Amino acid sequence: MSRMNRGLRLPRVAKGIGIMSRLPAGGEDRLADLGGIGSNPGKLRARYYVPEGLKPGAPLVVVLHGCTQNAAVYDHGSGWSRLADRHGFALLFPEQARSNNPNLCFNWFNPDDVTRGRGEAASIKAMIDRMIEAHGADPARIFVTGLSAGGAMAAAMLAAYPELFSAGAIIAGVPYGCASGVAEAFECMAGGGSGDARSLAANVHGASGHKGPWPRVQIWQGSADHTVAPSNADALVRQWTELHGLRAAPARTEESGGHRRSIWTGPEGKPLVEHHAIAGMGHGTPLDPGSGEGQSGEAGPHMLDVGVSSTDEIAAFFGIAPATAAAKSRKTAPAAAGPRPRRAAAPAAEGVQATIEKALRAAGLMR
Repeated sequence: MSRMNRGLRLPRVAKGIGIMSRLPAGGEDRLADLGGIGSNPGKLRARYYVPEGLKPGAPLVVVLHGCTQNAAVYDHGSGWSRLADRHGFALLFPEQARSNNPNLCFNWFNPDDVTRGRGEAASIKAMIDRMIEAHGADPARIFVTGLSAGGAMAAAMLAAYPELFSAGAIIAGVPYGCASGVAEAFECMAGGGSGDARSLAANVHGASGHKGPWPRVQIWQGSADHTVAPSNADALVRQWTELHGLRAAPARTEESGGHRRSIWTGPEGKPLVEHHAIAGMGHGTPLDPGSGEGQSGEAGPHMLDVGVSSTDEIAAFFGIAPATAAAKSRKTAPAAAGPRPRRAAAPAAEGVQATIEKALRAAGLMR
């Protein structure tokens, strides 16, 4: 079967899906094309950004865009390259092609693309190797993040190549191994692809044979996301706390307004897993473009001004930027409060097509 046929094909909205893959008026494409990759079985485009004068040995962040976006659009909205200028790290932006997936989604639901040494996962690994070779990125400080399909692919990279990454951040993503086809993908997005902690962790164990240590993981989710059910964030927490051997309840929680950060720490007190829940936020990357360090990004489709800059907080979690003022101001919830009750899974949709249309309406791609 061709890669085109394996993509999510939604002809009803084909005329409109290119809107978010173009920069807004006045927007600047700050990325360059990365050559000399070698093997590229997933047929992805490689784009990158290295701040002027960056010395060898700098950290590398791999950034994966969402559906209907491209690398330049996601960089413009999230502000990663502006943050890299301020704090000195390199960026790699793998980019999907319409020949692989008409909606520009990474094929996180296709086993051929999320298996170690194959497809899109292997292409991203080859791009990382090239950034180390050509730009002197530090192999001990490689990180990955992404939104939606990019978040699901980030989860896949952490599972397939856990020894490669120090940490990752998943925004509106899904746990690794919850889908192996298009129908299962939409069931998973609707909240039907979860499981208990042991089975979720087993999916990751089976992806590489890695015995640990495991990458640290940060998870972001809006409570009003009708495209990727919030229960997926809870499943990701179960998956990664089990891998790290952590108890179900967080070590502590911090709150500020509608932003709740739950933290699971290791023996030395370092956060190993974090869950950032944004009350009332829909499907997208949380931003705070109007204040302080949060001026990294710009609001737009699926780039949501909710007063919280995930870009800055992810970089701080990775250890490549300082903690934000907003993070410092959050109040720690009493330990006696215990873990927050898990959200119920979203109700099952009436068939795959109904689920597809519901997701597209929530994303503003059809009426």
